[in-house]
Amino acid sequence: MSNAPVDKGRRRFLTVATSVVGAAGAVGVAVPFIASWNPSEKAKNAGAPVEVNIGKAEPGQLIRVEWRGQPVWVVRRTPEMLASLEAVNDRLRDPNSDEPQQPEYAKNLHRSRKEEFFVAVGICTHLGCSPQFLDVGFSDYIEEAKSGFFCPCHGSTFDIAGRVFQGVPAPYNLVVPPHYYINDTTILVGEDGEQA
Repeated sequence: MSNAPVDKGRRRFLTVATSVVGAAGAVGVAVPFIASWNPSEKAKNAGAPVEVNIGKAEPGQLIRVEWRGQPVWVVRRTPEMLASLEAVNDRLRDPNSDEPQQPEYAKNLHRSRKEEFFVAVGICTHLGCSPQFLDVGFSDYIEEAKSGFFCPCHGSTFDIAGRVFQGVPAPYNLVVPPHYYINDTTILVGEDGEQA
């Protein structure tokens, strides 16, 4: 060990320099670590609203899109489909849509903003299967209903407004997601928005 006097100025400089380098290193490690807590762009986009072009939809046609990782259906209903809605009311579990499976503006006979277009999450309310859209042949399951949704997994049936029939495993109507019409040919699924 040396008997040389201690250079206090040099010691202070080394202490300060070491502290600054250590703090910079801590910040350099903390910034990316904290940034990793933020959702990825893919995750942000998964919850983003989805535009659906309905301009070329034919009467009786179903359009499928994905929103929040779930299938969303947009069905352009024919006048015959709309006329069948009242004919099956007495056989539905929740004909007036009293259960909160839809936004307030879709709590009506046709469960939509515009009668012609029905927007729903395409997942059965029983166990999460995806029902089939039957634009014809639905009367094989329900008399007086020519079209609707049939879940082959456990036999649940829904009318063309997504209302569940009595005596099937599904407890609730199909979910109507928030949506609005940007213009006459585009629906935005995922936001309630102002009606155009």
